Amino acid sequence: MNKLISICIAALLMSAINLSLAAEKAATNKVDFFTTDGIHLSLNGKPYYVVGSNMWYGGYLGSGGAVGDRARLLKELDNLKAIGINNLRVLAVSEKSELNSAVHPATTNGFGQHDEELLAGLDFLLAEMAKRDMSIVIYLNNFWQWSGGMTQYMSWIDGKPVQDPNVTNDWEGFMEKSASFYQSKKAQTEWRKTIKKIVTRVNTITGKSYINDPTILSWQLANEPRPGNSKASEKEKSIYVKWINETAKYIHELDSNHMVSTGSEGLMGSTNDEKLFIDAHASPYINYLTYHMWVRNWSWYDQKNPEKTWDVALQRGTHYLHHHIDIARKMNKPIVLEEFGLDRDMGAYDTKSTTHYRDKFYRIVFDTLYNRAKNGDAIAGYNFWAWNGEARTIRENFWWKTGDDFMGDPPQEQQGMYGVFDSDISTILIIKEYAEKMHALK
Repeated sequence: MNKLISICIAALLMSAINLSLAAEKAATNKVDFFTTDGIHLSLNGKPYYVVGSNMWYGGYLGSGGAVGDRARLLKELDNLKAIGINNLRVLAVSEKSELNSAVHPATTNGFGQHDEELLAGLDFLLAEMAKRDMSIVIYLNNFWQWSGGMTQYMSWIDGKPVQDPNVTNDWEGFMEKSASFYQSKKAQTEWRKTIKKIVTRVNTITGKSYINDPTILSWQLANEPRPGNSKASEKEKSIYVKWINETAKYIHELDSNHMVSTGSEGLMGSTNDEKLFIDAHASPYINYLTYHMWVRNWSWYDQKNPEKTWDVALQRGTHYLHHHIDIARKMNKPIVLEEFGLDRDMGAYDTKSTTHYRDKFYRIVFDTLYNRAKNGDAIAGYNFWAWNGEARTIRENFWWKTGDDFMGDPPQEQQGMYGVFDSDISTILIIKEYAEKMHALK
């Protein structure tokens, strides 16, 4: 009898120990990921506002190889954190391209051929951002040629060289070719392999899988995907919407912890078709809306003639901001302004040139978004384009070449066009002022 009691007690103790270990494991594994709550982003049950910058090259700097600069990356992250930045929007992969206006080297050198040393740079970036309580949006492709992108996929498939629109000036033809990516079975099959490789990756620095990393705010389909060129047909628009829905669903099937976003520019990236923009974000697999605003790229502002074009650019720009926030509210989803920027005065690139108009522009954009957010509207934050930090060009013509410093201005643009240098004190003070205001929102 006593032996039986002893056995029962031992069994109960072992059961209790097992339950305790299970509870400890569950507590350790319980992580709060970013999500949405109606028109707000949410973290730990509280509203979360993206106060961010674009830093597409973050994974490059994180590489332990010759192309990386981890010491610089740490300084850039510390400086960004000090001015209130809590989010970075970063490129996941690039595709090897022969174009001068594309970044070299690439993380992907052909279908299934990935540079693990470069990919480990993204691991390092994630590990360091986690230490600083920063979040990241990772985009998985690019509509434009500066990282290879969709046109490079199509070139690998059809064997035809990519036509550089910076040289040919045929942007309509380029966009049509880029959008053919959506309906290529081969391209989609190969791209999904890359998506799976990145999304299910295990971080070589931390040992943590990306799926279980709360540093990631969302996976993003691509940088500025468009349905085609300005004359995109209804069929092409339908293909584009289907591609968004099916790809976002696939990512959620791989990773149920993280949100998915499109990377869309908004109406200007949707042939000014509001229904198309709404349809593209109506998918249950797209968690929040995105839009970008480029008053100079869209010919609303002339950097060489600022006084005569400023008022019109400001009027059209602020309307663009408000209109998209209103759309998001109607859709009951948050929206993030992921890109906006302006040239240095008179279109200069040199760090010594002034930024009076850019500073005015930043202040007006920040103020517009802050006031809408303060009033409880759908705006969930912003990422300015882009952070140059301590990077400097040595080229008299300001064009990037392999081996030069990476900065926010990608290789398809003159270095210093839109990026904010660490010496741009007046701009940085404005960024910091509004970061503090956004962080104070509850």
